Amino acid sequence: MTGAGSAVAGAGGSGPTGPGGGAVGDLLRGLAPRVLGLLVRRHGQFDACEDAVQEALLAAATRWPADGVPDHPRAWLLTVATRRLTDAWRSEHARRDREVAVALREPAYAAVAPPPDEQPPTGDDTLLLLLLCCHPALNRSAQVALTLRAVGGLTTAQIARAHLVPEATMSQRIRRAKQRIEAAGARFVLPSPAERDERMRAVLQVLYLVFNEGYTASSGPDLQRAELTAEAVRLTRELRRLLPDDGEVAGLLALMLLTDAHRDARTGPDGELVPLAEQDRSQWNRAAIAEGTALVTEALTWSPPGPYQLQAAIAAVHAEAPTAAETDWRQIVALYRLLGRLAPNPMVTLNEAAAVAMVDGPRAGLALLAPLDGDGRVAGHHRLAAVRGHLLELAGDPAAARDAYRAAARSTTSRPERRYLESRATRLP
Repeated sequence: MTGAGSAVAGAGGSGPTGPGGGAVGDLLRGLAPRVLGLLVRRHGQFDACEDAVQEALLAAATRWPADGVPDHPRAWLLTVATRRLTDAWRSEHARRDREVAVALREPAYAAVAPPPDEQPPTGDDTLLLLLLCCHPALNRSAQVALTLRAVGGLTTAQIARAHLVPEATMSQRIRRAKQRIEAAGARFVLPSPAERDERMRAVLQVLYLVFNEGYTASSGPDLQRAELTAEAVRLTRELRRLLPDDGEVAGLLALMLLTDAHRDARTGPDGELVPLAEQDRSQWNRAAIAEGTALVTEALTWSPPGPYQLQAAIAAVHAEAPTAAETDWRQIVALYRLLGRLAPNPMVTLNEAAAVAMVDGPRAGLALLAPLDGDGRVAGHHRLAAVRGHLLELAGDPAAARDAYRAAARSTTSRPERRYLESRATRLP
């Protein structure tokens, strides 16, 4: 689908609104997983159905802006996708008779355009698609790519640009992911309760990975990729709509909103990174902060605290401080300690060390960092060296701080982060 993806992007732009751009693009991205879910439920063969839906999205992106949105847009997309699917099956000589027979047994609206007064098909399989795209047979990078395409409705070209890889490379990654799902015998049904809990954790992690890659790009010239953060927030809102009683879904959405609220204040005029303590808080998005704070506050009243809720609570404490100096660091330390007991992770320890330094002094924070040097998950990470440099600077050891900042700069693949860390090293005496 490389060609189709390029055509969709060309028809409506490649920004965060997705295929078609603007209101049409938003509508198409919302409909894409529902149409795909209906098609997979009827025919199976996730790979072929996903290709057919992408072609239907292409047709809509090129026709709807000029002809107007049809009265029943989901039925329109389903009709076109079914025709594309039938055409593809007819081209496969070895399977022609069986697949055509299946197509002929479909309801009338699947083969012909629906009449104006027909109600669109009901049902929403978005959750099933999210769970399918996060199948355990796939690695995280494949889960992310497939989620963005099948559920997010982004084109292969858009996903490739967001991840700074060639379109052909991303196309192959998505194709292999779909083939692995087929080979694993995955069924388009809800997993068992035990497997569903595990798969839901994967879904939340994938959405968080998409958001983090957009918020702080792991490589390239730009600090942020707004199209990815916007898509992660949109998909998490959709998940929240489907699972309103899941506290961790609410926590993840709150965390994204509270974090993304800083976006406009995170970079200076030349794209340079501005750390949290130095940001102009008048540039923070107060509407997003209010929504995120309300979400996590409400969720914590009825749901057992989970990792995303606790991270959102920490972000809310930062957001509530009028200035950096007025931050309630003791509350943040307490929340990090609770998070560390609930979900031990070296990055949690790293953040706790930075918070402890603000309460008990930089040497106390450095003591917490010391064991991380032997943890292979974080030992070579630039953030460990960067935090150590910051705490050494606060402790009055500029030479050691300079070495740590330079080590961090060498380790990061983000150009804005590298420039920031090099500037911190250079300004030390």
